Amino acid sequence: MSSETGASPKSQSSKRTSAPGSPGGTVGLHDAEHWVRLAEAPEEEDADSTYGADVESSTASMSSSILHYRTIHGRTYHSERGNAEYWATNDQQQLEAMDIIHHFLTLVLGERLYLAPLKKDINSILDVGTGTGVWVMDIADEFPGAEVIGTDISPTQPSWVPPNAKFEIEDCTDRWTFAEDSFDYVHMRYLYGSISDWNALFREAFRACKPGGWVESFEASPRMESDDGSVAETSAINEWGKFFIEGGRKIGRPFTIIDEDLQQKGMEAAGFVDVTTWDFKAPIGGWPKDPKLKEMGLYSQAAMEQDYEGFVLYMANMILGWSMEEVRVYCSQLRREMRSGKAHPYCRVRVVYGRKPEAPSN
Repeated sequence: MSSETGASPKSQSSKRTSAPGSPGGTVGLHDAEHWVRLAEAPEEEDADSTYGADVESSTASMSSSILHYRTIHGRTYHSERGNAEYWATNDQQQLEAMDIIHHFLTLVLGERLYLAPLKKDINSILDVGTGTGVWVMDIADEFPGAEVIGTDISPTQPSWVPPNAKFEIEDCTDRWTFAEDSFDYVHMRYLYGSISDWNALFREAFRACKPGGWVESFEASPRMESDDGSVAETSAINEWGKFFIEGGRKIGRPFTIIDEDLQQKGMEAAGFVDVTTWDFKAPIGGWPKDPKLKEMGLYSQAAMEQDYEGFVLYMANMILGWSMEEVRVYCSQLRREMRSGKAHPYCRVRVVYGRKPEAPSN
């Protein structure tokens, strides 16, 4: 396995940083009263307003009524169907946040959609957990000669797509319906909290990938951290990741993908070779001085501002039994902290890609 770590795919490398705490440690969550007390405290003058009002979503996705969705406190989620379970809402507000996240992640990759060394003449691409489908549409434009398929458990993708792109309903936690050796490239992004067996996921990806083809996995830590101590232990920013870590443990679908190194382990166990890892600290908010990092941070904050409640509602309700009003109080404090500019949070992201060995010649 080789490893690459840096500020961007084209920038100078730096050392990989380890996650604070162990995946098996106890994560203490504050009760709702803690956030009520903080909300009632006098608000200090903002040091720097980091949320750009001019940051707009370019979403082109439309909600679908193919499936009946379940509702929690007025927000819709994927229906309870088979083994599929997903923690984020799938309504329009969340879909717009997902499209902002897509733009943020392309900036993280140096305005690229992938890191694997793909040839320009590939003819089949699969995107697993496609969400709004925006990655599929972008990659279909970049590879006009390839057939691109995006799969998801919710049909929230647009109807207007490039002629070489299409979407299918598929639960990636079941056996995939695609034939063996079907795709030159299999892409998976932000599946944390939805996979109970990562080894099984990569076995399916290995089976569906053509010999010589590539599989790429892009995941993130749910924690918002800082290197300068600006993210306080009792802050709403620090609390954010705890909801997801504890929630993932409860539902048996972990968010600690990076902490447990599940991507590399799963790929190598499945039989991939030339496995390569790339790590990055992605800023959240407009605090970086570097213009490119600042732009990344503004887009990541824009995604959160678009739907704080939609991201955290399921976990807060399921773990702590919070009401919608209690969730709003917490999110109000989080928004207040993020906009103050006093904290310098980032999240760790990791891309791991590997190649399926060529079939042995006779």
